[in-house]
Amino acid sequence: MLHSFLLEPGRWLLQGSWLERDRLPTAISGKILIGWSGQSWFTIVMKLLPSAQQLPEMDLQYRGHLTAGERQYTFVLKHSLLGRVEGEGWIAADSIIQRYWALDDPQRRTGFETLYRLTEERYHLSSGIMAGHYLTSAMEATVYRQGLADPKPQTRLGKQ
Repeated sequence: MLHSFLLEPGRWLLQGSWLERDRLPTAISGKILIGWSGQSWFTIVMKLLPSAQQLPEMDLQYRGHLTAGERQYTFVLKHSLLGRVEGEGWIAADSIIQRYWALDDPQRRTGFETLYRLTEERYHLSSGIMAGHYLTSAMEATVYRQGLADPKPQTRLGKQ
């Protein structure tokens, strides 16, 4: 696998937009810290900071297990909006895909994320949260390794 996100420890930054039903997109930024203990356990700590004051900061703390030689993983997550969460992920050739569901949630909220690898140091993130059958929020962002000078998104064709 050529993925550096998730599969390697590191510090990452995020810049993008948060969308909610009946509201204009809001700029969002964030920091992501990935760590590994042993050969198959990982942790991800993420802090998301919306630019609009009416949206709260979001804190996410993942603990997951990747079976050696496999492309699937499971995780538990403490999410400041959703509470306790469980999920699963798949590592594909060019993307990392995961879905999750809030535990003990009367709204039956679930979510999904796709991290598409643009380069070794840059990913495109697309995610959404649903309540029942309805999409309630979405995020689109560029995730890039901390220290990378230019956070502007690039496609594989080099266009911006």
